[in-house]
Amino acid sequence: MVEYAWQKSSFCGEGDSCVHVAATPGAVHLTESSDPTRSILTVAPTAFGALLTALKSDSRPPVMEVTVATSHGGTVRVHATGVPEAAVTTDRHKWETFVRGVRANQFDHFAHFAS
Repeated sequence: MVEYAWQKSSFCGEGDSCVHVAATPGAVHLTESSDPTRSILTVAPTAFGALLTALKSDSRPPVMEVTVATSHGGTVRVHATGVPEAAVTTDRHKWETFVRGVRANQFDHFAHFAS
């Protein structure tokens, strides 16, 4: 079993459930600590980098390997394109906390984790 060194945004309060990011050689992993399914989304560092770029610019590039969908009820699902069943689910507040960390460059190093 792989042990991940999870990182969360510094904007997430101590003990709060949040979106977490970890890396292993050639892959970046996302999870949400209160997601009852305990899903872990695994993507290439380049795909994670594209997600970071889109979140920082508040835009959506023409082709995304990672898709973020928000429902009217405030649920946010993050999944890899073509694999919607492997999704991390969170709420709008926790996602916005993660995005604040992204915009503060707290996760940039994961986009370069290749080996």
